[in-house]
Amino acid sequence: MSELLIIWCMLLAQLMLGVAMACTLYRIIFGPRAQDRVLALDALYVSAMLMLLTFGIRTANTIYFEAALVIAVLGFVSTIAFAKFMMRGEVIE
Repeated sequence: MSELLIIWCMLLAQLMLGVAMACTLYRIIFGPRAQDRVLALDALYVSAMLMLLTFGIRTANTIYFEAALVIAVLGFVSTIAFAKFMMRGEVIE
């Protein structure tokens, strides 16, 4: 019973993450300002990372965890670069 419950909960979590990713894609496309688009991109990479983690838990494959770690690091760096670009107009000083 508990294994079946975990499988259904993981499936539900993946469906909710898919809906969250669709909402952030809508905000990236139709965002009124550039700041909204950057925040939506930040939320999109977090959702993608969590989606990979749920795939890794369901399949018990470690490659998904490594890919999620790479996405987390690159997403953090890109968010900092976007914020710096929007604040000063250039990334490298």
